Amino acid sequence: MTVAIDRATGKRRDDRGPRSGPVQRLKRSWQKYWYAYAMIAPVVIVLGVLVLYPLAYGLYLTLTDANSLNSARTIGVNHIDATYKFIGFDNYAEILWGDLAYDRFWSHFIWTIFWTAACVALHYGIGLGLALLLNQKLRGRTFYRLILVLPWAVPTFVTVFGWRFMLADGGIINSFLDTLHLPTPLWLEDTFWQRFAAIMVNTWCGVPFMMVSLLGGLQSIDDSLYEAAEMDGANAWQRFRHVTLPGLRSVSSTVVLLGVIWTFNQFAIIFLLFGNTAPDAQILVTWAYFLGFGQQPRDFAQSAAYGILLLGILIVFTSFYRRWLNRNEQQLAI
Repeated sequence: MTVAIDRATGKRRDDRGPRSGPVQRLKRSWQKYWYAYAMIAPVVIVLGVLVLYPLAYGLYLTLTDANSLNSARTIGVNHIDATYKFIGFDNYAEILWGDLAYDRFWSHFIWTIFWTAACVALHYGIGLGLALLLNQKLRGRTFYRLILVLPWAVPTFVTVFGWRFMLADGGIINSFLDTLHLPTPLWLEDTFWQRFAAIMVNTWCGVPFMMVSLLGGLQSIDDSLYEAAEMDGANAWQRFRHVTLPGLRSVSSTVVLLGVIWTFNQFAIIFLLFGNTAPDAQILVTWAYFLGFGQQPRDFAQSAAYGILLLGILIVFTSFYRRWLNRNEQQLAI
């Protein structure tokens, strides 16, 4: 800051001129960056229409008793106005602490947590093993990569319907087990085997993404680190533990976070595999769909409340996960 003395008055004068307010700063920013604002305006508008407005409207519905009987609708030429009313946080209280809270929320919440943890662990473990294998100098490595990526490239509904036909009572899997004189589980009927089948199909669909991501991370690790570790006498496990895993830390943290979010909200596999026929195998997101569209009357308010709770759970998990990663990085830096 430059301060001068005014010769006429003998007082200090600030050469910066009058302080600009927020309106002036915004105006100068617009004049300087108007092109950038114009470029991002379409994206902001699309996000507002497709994300922010539905989110705000869904949040409003959670504070009402809206369902298919009291919502606005048109029957023929007759229009029926909405008659639902504001009830505050009663929907959340009923979901979390109501008489049917365990059967309708907590049981599905526990299964969703187990489903997410099991699927992400299998995705990462199998994906890392395949990535390590494909990172070696193997003959036909490109062909193997293409084959292993196919489950990810095929549309999800095609994959799930294929698994559904194979898991049916007369499907190829039970027929094969029967030829070996082994028990033939009721994959699509018994609760335990429904959950087992859901994890199996989701693992099949999710491993290729994890494998490709981790393979890219492996190829970014400097070979000189392995050479130095080998010269120091480190065996294969020690090189994997002290070179490979630290080198994959940034990639692993990202893909695990994405895997948790995607698996927690994995609607397509559960819905296409079972529909509404497996109430105990439904995760929270498919259960929310069932409440809003799979029963009569359709409970829009409860379904929207489940959606907001899902969003809150993921926000809390993401914040704690990022803090945990940052703390570990700081400790390693020290």
